[in-house]
Amino acid sequence: MTVDSTAARKPRRSSSKRAGGKKPADGPGQEPELVQLLTPEGVRVEHPAYSIDLSPAELRGLYRDMVLTRRFDAEATTLQRQGELGLWASLLGQEAAQIGSGRATRDDDYVFPTYREHGVAWCRGVDPTNLLGMFRGVNNGGWDPNENNFHLYTIVIGSQALHATGYAMGVAKDGADSAVIAYFGDGASSQGDVAEAFTFAAVYNAPVVFFCQNNQWAISEPTEKQTRVPLYQRAQGYGFPGVRVDGNDVLAVLAVTKAALERARTGEGPMLIEAFTYRMGAHTTSDDPTRYRRDAEREQWEAKDPILRLRRYLESEGHADEAFFAELETESDALAKRVRDTVRTMPDPDDMAIFENIYADGHALVDEERAQFVAYQAQFAEESN
Repeated sequence: MTVDSTAARKPRRSSSKRAGGKKPADGPGQEPELVQLLTPEGVRVEHPAYSIDLSPAELRGLYRDMVLTRRFDAEATTLQRQGELGLWASLLGQEAAQIGSGRATRDDDYVFPTYREHGVAWCRGVDPTNLLGMFRGVNNGGWDPNENNFHLYTIVIGSQALHATGYAMGVAKDGADSAVIAYFGDGASSQGDVAEAFTFAAVYNAPVVFFCQNNQWAISEPTEKQTRVPLYQRAQGYGFPGVRVDGNDVLAVLAVTKAALERARTGEGPMLIEAFTYRMGAHTTSDDPTRYRRDAEREQWEAKDPILRLRRYLESEGHADEAFFAELETESDALAKRVRDTVRTMPDPDDMAIFENIYADGHALVDEERAQFVAYQAQFAEESN
């Protein structure tokens, strides 16, 4: 059985006059408002509330980010299929939402991801191979969150919204001018943790941006099974603004996120961004999307591909030539090889590590369990001799 999602609806561009400004509610028969700066055909358009002016080099940089992120993601999916990873959550189709928002952050901002923000991790300087250790089962994360102000991946759905809000409240108490951004999906927006985060963020005017990647499907549940209104409108009930942006338009996402983060830094409080995008692949590698959605729906969104959209713009404006694209393809191949080689040579964790750092001063029961486990492991060594 397949279910049609909201993905087939074509949102219109917003006529809002300013970020967080008062907007008329979407009435019956009206499409949700949408901020867009680059059409699916690669045509640059303007928006009255959000604008951005980038150099050709900066535009090529965004394109490079998306291409390399997609290649890394595809390589990780292949590695899982080959048995090298236990699981993988692909970002295919969501590159613009992640690269646009990731590049909008400052170094001193703090990011709280879910488990699919591989593009944001790339923007924060986290080595792609460090993302794979947890999915291979050799570590609990693979990077120091404080090195890049990028928290470890969060598997528990929606809990990172609370973590981000608490951190942002601390930032405000410290008097810092940095901001916090929390990522979650449309499915997580139905979680109680997210509702509580909205409440606390609003009441304490916390400098946090809630970034919802609405990819239309919470595993097999379409968005209309979760909400009666567009997700960005939920912010109104908590007392802070929300905006829906074309999540496949990297320029619009960059402009909107920069504005929201600056708004947070200057003491204007939280904001909700709904990046309207589409999950082109499976929820994770354990999922089969052909069982619940139609091929025609995916085909509609393939025409809105975020990478193809920016490439069309680069080519039409003469901002990139064939040499650039060829060089990028070579770089992509090199990244893929490095990912393969690194994953296959990751050392297994120390068997005894599970007994460390449980109690600060040690514990008799843990010591007993460690001794039992050592004896158990020794049996296999004796059998092999």
